[in-house]
Amino acid sequence: MGSKTTITVVPRPEGTSGAEKGGPYRQSILNHLTFGLSKDMYSATSRDKFNAVVLSVRAAMIKNWIRTSQQYYHSDAKRVYYLSLEFLLGRLLHSYLINLNLSDQYREAVDVLDTSFENVLEHEWDAALGNGGLGRLAACFLDSMATLQYPCYGYGIRYEYGIFSQRIKDGSQSEAPDNWLRYGNFWEFPRAELLYPVRFYGTVQTFGSDGRTKSAWVETDDILAMAYDYPVPGYRNDFVNTLRLWAAKSTRDFNLEYFNSGDYVKAVEDKNNSENISKVLYPNDYSLAGKELRLKQQYFFVAATLGDVLRRYKKFHDTYDAFPQKVAIQLNDTHPSIAIPELMRILVDEEGLEWEDAWAITARTTSYTNHTVLPEALETWSEELVGHLLPRHLQIIREIDRRFLIQVKRRFPEDPARTERTAIITGDTGRTVHMARLAIVGSHTTNGVSRLHTDILEAATFNDFYLMYPERFQNVTNGITYRRWLIESNPGLSALITESIGDAWTRDLENLRGLEEFSADDGFCKAFNEVKQGNKRRLAAYLEKNHKIILNPSFLLDCQAKRFHEYKRQLLNLFHAITLYNRLTDGRETDLFTPRTILFSGKSAPGYLLCKLVIKLIHNVADVIAAHPSVRDKLQVVFVPNYGVTLAQFIIPATELSEQISTAGYEASGTGNMKFMLNGALTLGTLDGANVEIRDEVGEENFFRFGLDSNEVQALRAGYNPKKYIEENDDLKRIIRQLESGFYSPENPSLFRPILDSLLDGDHYLVLADYASYIERQQEVSAAYRDRGEWTTKAIVNVARSGKFSSDRAVAEYARNIWNVSPLSPHEPL
Repeated sequence: MGSKTTITVVPRPEGTSGAEKGGPYRQSILNHLTFGLSKDMYSATSRDKFNAVVLSVRAAMIKNWIRTSQQYYHSDAKRVYYLSLEFLLGRLLHSYLINLNLSDQYREAVDVLDTSFENVLEHEWDAALGNGGLGRLAACFLDSMATLQYPCYGYGIRYEYGIFSQRIKDGSQSEAPDNWLRYGNFWEFPRAELLYPVRFYGTVQTFGSDGRTKSAWVETDDILAMAYDYPVPGYRNDFVNTLRLWAAKSTRDFNLEYFNSGDYVKAVEDKNNSENISKVLYPNDYSLAGKELRLKQQYFFVAATLGDVLRRYKKFHDTYDAFPQKVAIQLNDTHPSIAIPELMRILVDEEGLEWEDAWAITARTTSYTNHTVLPEALETWSEELVGHLLPRHLQIIREIDRRFLIQVKRRFPEDPARTERTAIITGDTGRTVHMARLAIVGSHTTNGVSRLHTDILEAATFNDFYLMYPERFQNVTNGITYRRWLIESNPGLSALITESIGDAWTRDLENLRGLEEFSADDGFCKAFNEVKQGNKRRLAAYLEKNHKIILNPSFLLDCQAKRFHEYKRQLLNLFHAITLYNRLTDGRETDLFTPRTILFSGKSAPGYLLCKLVIKLIHNVADVIAAHPSVRDKLQVVFVPNYGVTLAQFIIPATELSEQISTAGYEASGTGNMKFMLNGALTLGTLDGANVEIRDEVGEENFFRFGLDSNEVQALRAGYNPKKYIEENDDLKRIIRQLESGFYSPENPSLFRPILDSLLDGDHYLVLADYASYIERQQEVSAAYRDRGEWTTKAIVNVARSGKFSSDRAVAEYARNIWNVSPLSPHEPL
């Protein structure tokens, strides 16, 4: 279970008691409406009213934000710098009010604007700064680091547009710009004084001095990185950390000569091109230009961040001797790996350190979290591209590689093949730079994000590196912030828990264990079910209002909400829906059928054509089911577009069955599985990622496990024959025939042929191999749901045993075992 992590709650200052309700904040809101926005109640729009509330709330944080930063400086505390290309924040207003313990006061205060609290909240757009689990984990960690009072800065990119806004047209995904900054954003504080030049291209000059060779990176194209700060308040502790995001700014606005000659497009072309770096999250990298832009993004935010880190460090330190004792740099996945050669470049070229000293500092400062074993996500770049864009960094990477391979050969002198498996740069022609290998070699710690994932890293994916540096590998299982995912998202359940066991769980999630004694209490079970049913009605109302989707709240709500990828196997889930449809139309599932809604939500990458085709198939199957008069009263398939944090906060509290069905060995951890569990959904899943630890916590009897485990997956691959599984299973054979005949696409019978080909020509993610086991367990799910008393008991046990999966626990493990940082108290004298 790990050591317990308890939050210290600081009492609110005088004048902010709950009894006063919205008193002082009414005037604050009006002041900001008048003096901040220059509006009165006659001219104020609903968005003005939202902005006035935001300005008032952020003003309530500023003193403690400044005070927290001052404490960093006065104590010269070691600080954590958390580098992530994604921060999936979601809406901030309600989350911040909960952490500030001002939710009730502002709920009352907004009546001064002649509006409701709910109407105010609806005007906030989700910050489009992330895509999926990686970005949401980073946001959860920021919340926990502030709550536990660790001195920390988050660093990323201020994307002008998110990855995309998902639209569904005729059942197919299309992409539109996610213009989340269209109306401005009053949560951010532009720091125009914090501008860092970031260099690209150019050449490297080498010259001798004092008996040693020095290098200078010259004739570069420069772009400016400008800081935008977001406050990150801890939970009821007056502690406010900072998320700093970088936006690209041109070093020159426009070419006046072109402008005067009438070529207005050419006049601003350089400016627009340079500022593209922070335009869009994850530009499509199928083209060489796209690859170059992605590498530019990664170096851009790393270079600006390290400039900021060194500026802050040098305020109090004349040498770099204490750098690892004062600075901890965490690379959240492989994207920021270029930080290692960049820090080396600064220390060697600009600060004049010897290579060995600079390398010791770099390796002792940097740590790396790996979030995936998928080869395409471990990031490689062509040596040619790196050399073109970052010529000095390529030289440094080559030298890191050369020195590392000397160590490998010393450690394994009789194994020359190991060199190719561990080299950072591989190949003879068209050479490749492996960024994950660079991150491991240049970091003092590499951690996986679930026990199974770490085992796979050590035994398979990075086994050669593990044998070189076994002491560098650790596991830190992911976690989620329950402030967002229970207190805010599920107020009904939160209130019921507090009424039953007190509020100690809001400071230490392990205290949810006290719920177990209520798992068979009739009164509590009834209240628990009423909360769940209320959440289902709330979701149904939201979907009808926003998407014209009609949901039946009496059906079992079976959800798979996550990014679309073949390994996550939305296709397997859909095959279950087709199986139910076929059995119902045959009259095989009439007497004891459990009515259910199968809900999908998630985005496919724009270029991932197979997953986009799966989304189309989901819609076509849903249409066929909805058109059948005797089936639609028992079965429903729906797809909810544009999945994000706010939508998740409606879906997750309502869900009763959580689909965590990835091919075993591919999901590093998952955090959606934890959110569903915390909100009382039972998990149907493979033994993959954190599913293994969830099952260990809740017990086999409270977890629906199916399918091959990771070892069995690897053992099956050598002689896998997907057609064998089709021949042995009549239900599966019928689904394949329907897809072949165009049953779900009569206007274009070959539409889904690529899906069939992916299955029949290899079925890499073993959908067919796990189908029979999956269908069998789904039948057990239906039977279990019919015994609502037993189902409710299982759901309560899931909530009660979810304490391990708090991000507070995960962050405390990082702080103790990787970063070596201690929490600060905001009440120490400054």
